[in-house]
Amino acid sequence: MDLLGNLRRTKMCGEFRSTDIGNTVVAMGFVAKYRNLGPIIFVDLRDRSGIVQVSFEYGEQTQELFEKAKKIRNEYVLAITGVVRSRGEKNINANMPTGEVEITCTDLKILNVAEELPIVISDKAKNSETLSYQYRYLDLRRESLQQKLIVRSKICHLTRNYFEENGFLEIETPFLGKSTPEGARDYLVPSRVHPGSFYALPQSPQLYKQLLMISGFDRYYQIARCFRDEDLRANRQPEFSQIDFEMSFSDSEDVMKIAEGLVRKVFKETINYDVPETIIRMPYCEAMERFGSDKPDLRFGMELNNITDIVKGSSFAVFEQCIEKGGSVRAINAKGLASQYTRKEIDKLTPFIADYGAKGIAWMKKTEDGITSPIAKYLSVEQINALVEKLNIEVGDIVFIVSDVDSVVYASLGALRIRVAKQFGLVQDGYKLLWVTEFPLLEYDDEEKRYVAVHHPFTAPMDEDIPLLDTDPLKVRSKAYDLVINGEEAGGGSVRIHTVEMQQKMFGLLGMTPEDIVYRFGFFVDAFKYGAPPHCGMAFGLDRMVMSLTGTDNIKDVIAFPKMQNACCLMTEAPAEVEQKQLDDLYIKITKSE
Repeated sequence: MDLLGNLRRTKMCGEFRSTDIGNTVVAMGFVAKYRNLGPIIFVDLRDRSGIVQVSFEYGEQTQELFEKAKKIRNEYVLAITGVVRSRGEKNINANMPTGEVEITCTDLKILNVAEELPIVISDKAKNSETLSYQYRYLDLRRESLQQKLIVRSKICHLTRNYFEENGFLEIETPFLGKSTPEGARDYLVPSRVHPGSFYALPQSPQLYKQLLMISGFDRYYQIARCFRDEDLRANRQPEFSQIDFEMSFSDSEDVMKIAEGLVRKVFKETINYDVPETIIRMPYCEAMERFGSDKPDLRFGMELNNITDIVKGSSFAVFEQCIEKGGSVRAINAKGLASQYTRKEIDKLTPFIADYGAKGIAWMKKTEDGITSPIAKYLSVEQINALVEKLNIEVGDIVFIVSDVDSVVYASLGALRIRVAKQFGLVQDGYKLLWVTEFPLLEYDDEEKRYVAVHHPFTAPMDEDIPLLDTDPLKVRSKAYDLVINGEEAGGGSVRIHTVEMQQKMFGLLGMTPEDIVYRFGFFVDAFKYGAPPHCGMAFGLDRMVMSLTGTDNIKDVIAFPKMQNACCLMTEAPAEVEQKQLDDLYIKITKSE
């Protein structure tokens, strides 16, 4: 049955304005609010564009319509015909774009009814998280979530236009590929046609986009779906999207120029924010030394300071033992916050930094009477004075100190810096962007007793560091770069290895035998034999970009149907068991651990 007939919407609900006054119009949507005031009924009619008020007035000619309107309830789906009129100066709602007008209904079609809802559709409601995600299709009717997904759609549109304008081709790469484990766990898909064999869902299109460069496409991009079987957190999902691009006959400067252009376009056209023409660049070593992080948040200070030379030779055993083992002692000055940290509050920091490997934390306060600290008795007057000068310790400041191997000191103080800034409102509004460059090429995995790639095995080393591959691989810097926005990695990429010899050498450093290389990457290495251009690229996390531009810290807010912390979908109840016949077709037998 065609309930709509010849009816077609004149405008979306949120688009009616005073210029429409006197026009006969058709509007359709959900009932956001229903108010029966006796001789008049008001309905707030909602679609994704917003809300318009609809009125039903009792009278002899409208009695049948009015009785029909009495049946309306929240979330009913309506089609209404009516005349746009002014609300009158006293009744204008300045908080609504449509607040100057309402539609006086002359005809009503109830397209569908709604049962009592299991959640309240309002941004002010405090629904349980479980119910919200179980009924996600209802939760998505909330204006705040719809606006975030509208921004996401706009970013995708702007992205495609930008890359097309800059000579890139949109090319899709496969979902079903070969498992090449090197990093996160793959999601595996069993093959019915090839019993005992599996496809892997892509963690990224990395190999394919490099192969496209070898194929001669020169400039590629896609908004790619990626899959990683790893533990979730606020900004991570098992399936996510990235804005992926690759360029031939180019270097890092070319990639950064393209990336900055995209960011400027997206920020300007979504939130009217002008990204500076010059974006700071900071080597990885400097970022770690100053902020304890390879994705530093520049919206506040509280930088790390190396005080190892100052405290060396003190009688404080913890510092001395750390320095003797090659560690360092570093500090941050939380200016003006001494009064906020009682001994009880300071004690709460010990378990916090323990999560980052630190065994303890020392502190110093400066009051009108001088320096107060449990470790002051172990330091000479000269050492204390030197600390006061280097750390710029003033009355009301509190200094936190951690000693350990550099990696632990960086991680713990870097995290503490962020905690203090957020807790006491030190983070400035707006956006701070920077490039972090010259990442280490390799790091050593103590558990596996081998080198692993910091980014991925296809990242090129800095030319001047190539000799160190044979003598001191951990000192080799890579041609990698990350764009950081407000302390989050917005995107990252690198110049790629493009010769067989260097790629083979890299695989060898990662502990792969010739047989491993052929089994995992044989098709990829073979491609380099037939002429590979120098190439490089980058990928932006689309979900994180939307998070940044919409002001949320939860990735689930910017994905229509997200997974929960345990990688399940409460709405569809995925993952779920399947019929035995499906397992038999795939030659799979389920064995459950006892």
